[in-house]
Amino acid sequence: MIEAELKAQVRDPGQLRNRLGDLAVGESSTYRDTYYDWPGRQLSKGGGRELRLRLRLVVTASRQRSLLTYKDPAADSASGSKPEHETELADPTVIDVTLRALGLVPFVAFEKHCTNYRFAAQGRDVLATVVQVPELDGTFLEVETMATEDSMAAALADVRAVLRQLGIAEDDLTTEQYTEAVLKARE
Repeated sequence: MIEAELKAQVRDPGQLRNRLGDLAVGESSTYRDTYYDWPGRQLSKGGGRELRLRLRLVVTASRQRSLLTYKDPAADSASGSKPEHETELADPTVIDVTLRALGLVPFVAFEKHCTNYRFAAQGRDVLATVVQVPELDGTFLEVETMATEDSMAAALADVRAVLRQLGIAEDDLTTEQYTEAVLKARE
């Protein structure tokens, strides 16, 4: 499956949260993401692949989940939507040791403060995530739904419809990845 996703810079976070609150109850989480690559960055530079170890702390329920995610190169270059392969981990330390033993190294790690809203729209299950990265200015919105390669165009059209409903304009969209934005901010 492909995560059909669009990301936008949010102009009015308060208004956005009100609109999302009309659709679903938000769940606050803190994500601690570490991205791995070989020292020459062959994964990310050789086609845009990503390997992420995420520690997700769910604030409201005081739960913790660890996920390992591998993302293939973008299936849709305009949106940057990628096929995603993810699994929950019992012990993220074991994966960190394994990845390092295979020669991969953490090339960037950062924290994201997120509120996730799950709802149905356009006949699809949708996840809208309001994101703040302490190292970056502003608030971001990610809206995603799952799609196949054949249904990607329709899924992205549905995501755009949700964005319009939430008051997000087409010129608010961005394809800049958090990893690159954080690295740039640290320079």
